[in-house]
Amino acid sequence: MDYTCNEYRAEMILLGLQRRLRDENLSEVEKEKIEKQIRQLEQSMGMA
Repeated sequence: MDYTCNEYRAEMILLGLQRRLRDENLSEVEKEKIEKQIRQLEQSMGMA
């Protein structure tokens, strides 16, 4: 099975979003927005 650049890019975006989510200075609105992005990305990657 080939590992594409798009898959690598999606993984790096996911890791970045997860790292941002751990920021203690985020507002609830920002956290919800990031969590939504994470769920959408995981779903598009077949992880959900």
